[in-house]
Amino acid sequence: MHLNLDLLPRSILPMLLRVVVLAALIGTAGSPAQAQEASFGPKWEALVMPYLWMPWTDVGVSPTNKLLPSASNTIGFDQLASHLSWVPFMGAAEFRNGPYGIVFDYLHAPVRTGLNTPKILFGSAGVGSTVDTGSMTFLYRAIAQPNQYLDVGAGTRVWGFNTALSLNQGLLPAVSVTSGGTWADPLISVRYHRDLGDGFGATVYGDVGGFGLAANVDWQAVATVDYAWKSWIDLHAGFRGLGFDYSLPRAGVNVTMYGPILAGTIRF
Repeated sequence: MHLNLDLLPRSILPMLLRVVVLAALIGTAGSPAQAQEASFGPKWEALVMPYLWMPWTDVGVSPTNKLLPSASNTIGFDQLASHLSWVPFMGAAEFRNGPYGIVFDYLHAPVRTGLNTPKILFGSAGVGSTVDTGSMTFLYRAIAQPNQYLDVGAGTRVWGFNTALSLNQGLLPAVSVTSGGTWADPLISVRYHRDLGDGFGATVYGDVGGFGLAANVDWQAVATVDYAWKSWIDLHAGFRGLGFDYSLPRAGVNVTMYGPILAGTIRF
């Protein structure tokens, strides 16, 4: 639409100029990103986050039969890495639109080791275990400022375990036994980031769930130091803890994984 100023009365022109100047001053009060969103609407942003997590794993088993003793063990990352039977996968992705976001995180770790047997009834033996855990979290940016932001959200985390015991043929034919379990826990979560200057920043994330609906407790805590290396990639180094307390029919299982984490965030 074209407005011909020559057709307007001269008394209206000063008023029109005041309105234009006032609108311009209001527009400059917001950030450029906010002004762009107001003009074109929020846009989807994809962030892919491959990471390397090097955890120690504490496992505790408490039988429901109090006459049986409890057992616990700690597996170092060096032990875990030496028994990997296939390539593990660790990665996350986040999709954002304005103040809303959804985060996916997935970890797959296949482990296999040999067992000592008398080699009379059976020959050699081996046990393999696969651990899968994935989460989906919806986030809302409650605070968004130039140097910091705070996200709150809710979601779910799924755990899956599969264990296979194989006894090779000896005097008896070969036997293979497989068992496992899967469950999902509701979660509530919070994430806070603050810029520290010169491209550096710090991020803390935590979630807790289970609430007795599946696991008794399901939790995660992550703290990283961040560095904006390029406009399209950030680097992260920090520490991550992840664990659960789950009740099986005959025993309670408590698993805690903790260790350093290295990651990168790639923007698309």
